[in-house]
Amino acid sequence: MTQTDLRDADAPALEKRAGGAGTLRRIATHQIAGPLAALIVAIIVFSVTTSTFFNVGNLSLIAQQSVVVGTLAIGQTLIILTAGIDLANGAIMVLGSVVIGQIAVTGDPVIALVVGLVVCVAVGAVNGLLIANFRLPPFIVTLGVLSVITAAARIFTDSASYPIDSGLLTVLNQGPTVGGVTLTFGVLLWIGLTALLAYALGQTAWGVRVYAIGDNPRAAELAGIKVKRLLFGVYVVAAVIYTFAAWQALGRTPTADPSGYSTANLDSITAVVIGGTSLFGGRGGVVGTLIGALIVTVLANGLTQAGIDSLYQQVATGVLVVIAVGVDHLVRRRQSR
Repeated sequence: MTQTDLRDADAPALEKRAGGAGTLRRIATHQIAGPLAALIVAIIVFSVTTSTFFNVGNLSLIAQQSVVVGTLAIGQTLIILTAGIDLANGAIMVLGSVVIGQIAVTGDPVIALVVGLVVCVAVGAVNGLLIANFRLPPFIVTLGVLSVITAAARIFTDSASYPIDSGLLTVLNQGPTVGGVTLTFGVLLWIGLTALLAYALGQTAWGVRVYAIGDNPRAAELAGIKVKRLLFGVYVVAAVIYTFAAWQALGRTPTADPSGYSTANLDSITAVVIGGTSLFGGRGGVVGTLIGALIVTVLANGLTQAGIDSLYQQVATGVLVVIAVGVDHLVRRRQSR
């Protein structure tokens, strides 16, 4: 057998080996690889250092604690992918929850949910209109809307909170128990929305256009993408997701409180950034955001069980955000060379 024959005989094995190495390389360099590794490390560390962290009850609690901010962060991800930002998402959710709560006190909870959806979508449409059609900076627009909506929620309720006793409005905090882990309908909704948006972003023309706008809006426009219409639609879709978060919030804490979730906007941005989505737009996804939300909750839960002061928890979260942004900046610089 000649040397050429030997090479030809070994070719399938070499291709298989190269293919395996390529698969491992793709997994290692995938955008969610870093956040997923960080989540696994955090779980291992807290499982070793505390005796109460790694049990089914606590893991179920972590998922439930992540659900509201995690769902808000899905909408935030869509907006950040277009190189925007939504500082008003938490306030929109709170406004939706108090509208739903107040109508449900004397009316039909189904009508309350529909009205809450309309209110949230209307605010999202205003954001989209000002940013897409008038080309105003997303940071300034949503900061202004944050102030207006926060005040509007308090004016609407006279700064009073409303207890929720409707089964429909609190149903998302219920759910089946599997192996000692309670999977609330709110958690299942969060996972379902993540899967739906992951498919939409990764497998549809709409998703391709969202990434294109975030990467280079001018080039996207030259390619025939209706940038204004799509950008407007992203803010409206995000507002629909915020309505789901409002429903989840009413289940988690059966009270419509205009002062609640005051840091939800920053928490959602933190989850998005830690999950690997670039603040510069065009890179990232909702699966990473789900992992990012879990990282933030695992960190808070684990440090609390370890007896660490909450101030240090904020320091740790802030450091993670800075590291994530720094890594993203380095990756972008390398790609631009």
